[in-house]
This record gives sequence, structure tokens and C-alpha cells, in this order.
Amino acid sequence: MCNDGKINLVDKLSRSQIYQDYELAFGQTTGLPLTLRPVELCQVVQQGKPRQNSFCALMSQGTHSCANCLQTQRKISVANGDASQTIVCFAGLCEAAVPVKIGRELVGYLQTGQVLRKKPTSAEFSRISRKLVEWGLTSDLSRFEEAYFHTRVLDPEQLESVVRLVSIFAQHLSLVGNQVMVQEEHAEPPNITRAKEFIHQHQSEDLSLARVAQAVNTSTFYFCKMFKKTTGLHFTDYLSRVRIEKAKNLLINPNLRVSEIAYEVGFQSLTHFNRVFRKMAGESPSDFRGQLPGN
Repeated sequence: MCNDGKINLVDKLSRSQIYQDYELAFGQTTGLPLTLRPVELCQVVQQGKPRQNSFCALMSQGTHSCANCLQTQRKISVANGDASQTIVCFAGLCEAAVPVKIGRELVGYLQTGQVLRKKPTSAEFSRISRKLVEWGLTSDLSRFEEAYFHTRVLDPEQLESVVRLVSIFAQHLSLVGNQVMVQEEHAEPPNITRAKEFIHQHQSEDLSLARVAQAVNTSTFYFCKMFKKTTGLHFTDYLSRVRIEKAKNLLINPNLRVSEIAYEVGFQSLTHFNRVFRKMAGESPSDFRGQLPGN
């Protein structure tokens, strides 16, 4: 799967109901943010999340500090994707990333954390503040300090339990991702969908394969091949089925002659209409009409 395909799949999974329900339940239970991210990263993972750590939120506002966060996050992308990973930033906050795979192929990570593994200290913040000053964040030092000391602390055992919880969901999400891929493989191409709509709208006219192909901006050869592959029918067979189904509906009206119906649905001769109708319905138009209620 190409990189764009992986990003597209991660986006679809992120918008799925099962993911959104789990993300909400996970946040309410643990108080931690959760993000499904692609392998390649272009922004800070938890940015804008309701439960984003306030220290990390402040960090993401500065150019140099944001770049540092991204550099830390990218360590996940270049590491081995077969196992869960824990990354630690310069301030000692850690995040866990659990791989999400489709078969053997890595498509993204479920990432959570932004927690400390030990109680914050003044000595540790002094070290951090020197780096913040280096990045020109002197005006916000008091806010950084307050946010740092309010950071959630999880001991190694608690963090391991959180990672295990996310890992279980990652396995489930992999199954959902596989289902999405199977559905996409069997999805009808947009130009075939448009072609069907065009056929239904113009079925009473003298409709040719070339005209329909032109209507959906494809070559006649390519359209013929794709239409048969997608529908299992040749274009002429599909058009005949559409016309016969329309004819069945019109035959309900006893005031319409069979010959009128034949021309109304697009057949150029009554003989051809009768032959195709019998082939499709197993009986003549008159016999079909005779079996309708009220006749």
C-alpha cells in the first residue's frame, strides 16, 4: 500500500464510529488523549485534543519548541513498527505509540500519554526552564511551570496497563481496517456509477456504448471493459434489463398498448422488444400483463 493509501485509510478509521466511541470512552476513563496517526507525521500528534496536556499545548505554540516536539515524535516513524514504543521528550513527558497493522503492513499508530513517570521537582523544572529560555519563551515561564507541575503522573505499571488497553483496541481496529479495504476493493468506480445514472435517465433514447462512454469522459474501449468487470454484464445486456424493468412498470397501465410501451422504453421495433422481453422475463409482454392483478 502506498503512503497516500495509508494516510487515507487512517483518516477513514479516525472518522469511523467505532474509533470515535472508543476515543471518547478511553478519555473519560483514563483522562488521557488518544490519536490515530499515520506513520509519517506532519504535525504535533495531540494538538487541539480536549485532553491535551497543558504543558504540551504551550510547547506547540512556539516555533522552536514545536519543532523539538515534532523531532521527538518522528522517532516513532523511524523505529521498528512491530512493537509498542515509548518516547520521552526533553521535559521528561512520555507518550506511548501502539502500531496498527493491516495484515503485516504498518499503516499507523494509536498514540497516547503526555504524562510523567515520576513526580515533578523544582530541580527538574530549572533544567527545563533553561531550555525554554534558550528558545525565547521567557515571558511564559510561569505558565509553563504551573502546567508542568499539574502534569499527570503514571508509574511504570499504570503506564503499562494503559498501553495494554490501547493494544487491545489496535488489534480490533486492524480488523476494521481490513474490512474497509475489502469494501473499497469491491466498491463501484465513480464513472460506472455515473454511467448507470446516465443510462437510467436516457434509456428511452437511441443509446450507444460510445455515447455513454463520452458522457462519463472515458474511452469507449476502457468503458466497455470496466463496465463488464464491474456489473458482470455487457453494456447492451444492462441497457436491455433497464428498459425491460421500465416496461414492466408501464404494463401495469391497461390503457397503454404494448407497441407504445416498446417505443417508450427505447426499442426501435415491436419484434425486438417482444424477443428481448421474453428472454429477460421468460414470457411475452402480453402474458406478463395478463397475470397482473385486475387483468
